[in-house]
Amino acid sequence: MAGQSKSRAGDLRLWRNARLATMAEGSAGLGIVEHGAVASRDGRIVYAGPESELPPTLAQGVETIDCEGRWITPGLIDCHTHLVHAGNRANEFEMRLAGATYEEVARAGGGIVSSVKSLRAASESELVTQSLPRLDALIAEGVTTVEIKSGYGLDLENEKKSLRAARQLGEQRPVTIRTTFLGAHALPPEAKGDKDAFVDLVANEILPSVAAEGLADAVDGFCEGIAFSPEQMARVFDAAKAAGLPVKLHADQLSNLHGAELAARYGALSADHLEYTDEAGAAAMAKAGTVATILPGAYYFIRETKKPPIGLFRQHGVRMAVATDNNPGTSPLTSLLLTMNMAATLFGLTVDECLAGVTREAARALGLLGETGTLEVGKSADLAIWDIERPAELVYRMGFNPLHARIWRGQ
Repeated sequence: MAGQSKSRAGDLRLWRNARLATMAEGSAGLGIVEHGAVASRDGRIVYAGPESELPPTLAQGVETIDCEGRWITPGLIDCHTHLVHAGNRANEFEMRLAGATYEEVARAGGGIVSSVKSLRAASESELVTQSLPRLDALIAEGVTTVEIKSGYGLDLENEKKSLRAARQLGEQRPVTIRTTFLGAHALPPEAKGDKDAFVDLVANEILPSVAAEGLADAVDGFCEGIAFSPEQMARVFDAAKAAGLPVKLHADQLSNLHGAELAARYGALSADHLEYTDEAGAAAMAKAGTVATILPGAYYFIRETKKPPIGLFRQHGVRMAVATDNNPGTSPLTSLLLTMNMAATLFGLTVDECLAGVTREAARALGLLGETGTLEVGKSADLAIWDIERPAELVYRMGFNPLHARIWRGQ
């Protein structure tokens, strides 16, 4: 970037001559500062605001980066992904285009079971190698934090392998990785249709072992007719509570089993998908502070027609995050910028809602709002610097990446 001067304060950096979208809680709109500056020390923000109010001690003898009028937002956050998986399911996509039904695809060995088979056959290092390009695609768009779920192992050994691979990704790239244990994702072949016995295995054996090794930051599940009932998910959530882990839930995607209310009852960080959520679910989420994570990629890819109740979420004050849901079967999407455009075009989210959804509210959905997601003093210096004239361009464009620079923890 132009205008850099050599640092004499080592770890103190200053980005000046910038326009800021701070996304700060309680600020109007995007929290815009027209003539702004951001300073960091030891990877933490020590100032974010008008350049005219910058303390003199932060303006002298430091490494200074002239942003030349560019926009700075918080680094983007993808708060719902299944990024660690093996292989792909392009063959199923081709089959569906040729008219095959979901059942026909499943009989041909497709569906989640296909991804389970592929992941179990892959080594941990192979999973890392296959997942890195997907992570790199997100990083290239200014993403600084990514949540990664397990859920394609579905036994103790392979669930742990998935979560270890996700942790490894965070060691190989400058990015914050949050791992989520999704043991109750689908029924593995060896369960022979016995959902209750498998839920017992997840709740009583796999989850406690994962928690004991510190491999997961949260616990998730798929509450749906084709997956697990609210009663079964409650058993998993009770085990998560006993292990001291927060919960999240794939809820109300294909039908209304009142998953949103279940998530709220357990104080879930987020409930995700939510196409069939009703007013009682929205009200419960608002009361519990549970974030609604909107996933337009899956809606688009499986040609869903039922939209999530955005109006109800607004009416009740439910916070909304936006994420890619990157996965091999229903959302092979690795662009958070395109995801924002989809959320606006398909669901009617505003520019402000989209940008908050991939920064502040995404951080909230991961329990990380005290750490990142806004440009505020004390938070991690995770920044994205953009070659744009106005923030709406980040939502408006498709297939175009205006990222100028990405900063993670001040670097």
